[in-house]
Amino acid sequence: MNAATRKIQNIYLTLTLGNTLAASFIWGINTLFLLDAGLNNFEAFAANAFFTAGMVLFEVPTGVVADSWGRRVSFLLGTVTLAGSTFLYYLLWQLHAPFWWWAAVSALLGLGFTFFSGAVEAWLVDALHFTGYEGTLEAVLGRGQMVSGIAMLGGSVAGGVIAQATNLGVPFLLRVAVLVAMFAAAFLLMHDVGFTPERSAHPLQATRAVLRASLDGGLRNPPVRYMMLAAPFTEGVGFYVFYALQPYLLQLFGDPRAYAIAGLAAAIVAGADIVGGWLAPQVRKLVHRRTTVLIGSNIISSVVLVVLLATNVFWLALVLLALWAVVASAGTPVRQAYLNDMIASQQRATVLSFASLMGSSGGVVVQPLLGRAADLYGYPASLAMSGVVQLLAAPFILLSRRRRSPADAGAGLPAAP
Repeated sequence: MNAATRKIQNIYLTLTLGNTLAASFIWGINTLFLLDAGLNNFEAFAANAFFTAGMVLFEVPTGVVADSWGRRVSFLLGTVTLAGSTFLYYLLWQLHAPFWWWAAVSALLGLGFTFFSGAVEAWLVDALHFTGYEGTLEAVLGRGQMVSGIAMLGGSVAGGVIAQATNLGVPFLLRVAVLVAMFAAAFLLMHDVGFTPERSAHPLQATRAVLRASLDGGLRNPPVRYMMLAAPFTEGVGFYVFYALQPYLLQLFGDPRAYAIAGLAAAIVAGADIVGGWLAPQVRKLVHRRTTVLIGSNIISSVVLVVLLATNVFWLALVLLALWAVVASAGTPVRQAYLNDMIASQQRATVLSFASLMGSSGGVVVQPLLGRAADLYGYPASLAMSGVVQLLAAPFILLSRRRRSPADAGAGLPAAP
């Protein structure tokens, strides 16, 4: 690995570490925070659904910002937006605000995250190509996922412990502080490499051109389209299970104020990200086609969620949830690499944002429905239903596989456009 490539990877890992740490301070307690503010289960998961609705609404416009104005600009806007909306969340908790205020600010949180989705990954892939990286995308993305998992492990456990020692609002203030620091770090370190933004004198015309090209490379490209159609089922369930783990584990543990246990729920997912990030390139050495990994990951993790219906033992549930998270996480870098190998550089951020939009759209529908199922039938039943919903993604991955894209067996970076 040459010095320029190593520098790009180090910047990517630094940005991933800081962003994930900031975000994860609240991940272990978010559902408890909403319930403490006076929302019921349906309203709490509906607020999360508005978050994902904000991501659906803003994914493509912010992807166009990244492709038209630069991935660095998009990242900086994301830190500012997310810091501001997180502070508003804290104020709503202080005021015990009515549900519709939570819905509006949740959508703003979604806007903040959309500035990151697609932009950072696109920045990384283009910069690696420009600096002559010859390894596999799974290896780099897997390292990023491992670093993200480490940050999430530390942040989520710290958030739970800090909330228990102080109150549920303090982790939100910590997130704001770290995001401000990340703005400064990105301003100094992150520069667009191997990519020239389309800063046209006619911005609307340039935006339409980017969107047209992105549609051609995304929804009109069959293997990419089928992966996008699979995303609502996998991502929607992922959103729900992650946030449902907090009250579910507290219920099994028997202490509704054991916030450190709620942090453990996020820590399980964080640890799984570390293990899954390490496993992904190892599995790819053994399996010829990327879609084989994705189909296997989908089926196994779905079955594990269904099995949760049969247990009410705290530690056994922890083991099953850890298994679910590891299997799902091992497929993530493989999916990212598969998509990136099918997308041209100039539309990369927008197409990746389209893919993220499809996943977020699943969260808009799935989260409140499964939240309502938890109210009616309990968390174990809702998690089993999650497994059934997630399994619906498998046929779409199979359809993508049948298109026999060269990316399915790809081992390195895509060719330069």
